[in-house]
Amino acid sequence: MAGIQRRKGPEIVGFLGLLQGLADGVKLVLKEIVIPEGANYYLFLFAPVLALVLALVSWSVIPVCSFSMIADINCGVLFLVLISSLNVYPIMLSGWASNSQYGLLGSVRSISQIISYEIPFTMSLLPIIAYSNSLNINTIVLLQKLSCWNIFLFFPLFIIFLICAFAETNRIPFDLPEAEAEIVAGYNVEYASIIFAMFFLAEYSNIIVISSFCVLLFLGGWAFYLVSAALIESFVFSFKVSILLLFFILVRAALPRYRFDQLMSFGWRNLIPLSITLYFFYATYITTFLEW
Repeated sequence: MAGIQRRKGPEIVGFLGLLQGLADGVKLVLKEIVIPEGANYYLFLFAPVLALVLALVSWSVIPVCSFSMIADINCGVLFLVLISSLNVYPIMLSGWASNSQYGLLGSVRSISQIISYEIPFTMSLLPIIAYSNSLNINTIVLLQKLSCWNIFLFFPLFIIFLICAFAETNRIPFDLPEAEAEIVAGYNVEYASIIFAMFFLAEYSNIIVISSFCVLLFLGGWAFYLVSAALIESFVFSFKVSILLLFFILVRAALPRYRFDQLMSFGWRNLIPLSITLYFFYATYITTFLEW
């Protein structure tokens, strides 16, 4: 990011800046927890805990190889969509409980944004579910291993999914709930110390989860030709996820932030009609030309 934006980065703390994360973590843990006067005490503390719990629960259905996951449930895709929908609640609770206008504005923005982009996000998944005839994530990956990656069959849906992933995780250019230039960090403006770190960890955990979800649905997941070795599959999966995470960082460094009216207009006037049109197109194709 420093190289892209032509500025100095935190590369001087330890070898290549590897100790910078440790220094930031120690600083956050040692700082005092300050709760604003007039804030709802219990909801104020509950919101970051809920955010971190939801972020960690999402990992239970993510397979890093063919036989390594906590819960191999038949509705793994539906489970992840449900958890991504629930991520709006900690942001909403934190903004409301802070008794701050900036925090409340950030939470209201988040509700509008996530509800709006949840529609094309879900619509982009339905043709893949119909094509795979399953909600099980491992089944979707195995089908790609036997045929081809879904990105080649559903490339427009991949683009829509990727755009919605930025909106769902509140990343630039869709980070309106925490727009520093307008509402001073938004929903978490009153948070400090370890409870702020919980929001921070939850946000970046959600980025890794959504990248893993994208890899599993569109890029073949852990599948590597006919090889079934756990170490190779895990490496392949991690490599694909790392490429997507790098893309998240590059977009963060290169693109400016949308205005909120532009964000909502883009979602409702462009993404939603396009996703519905593509859904009917792929649904017609699958039911007409593919027999199960």
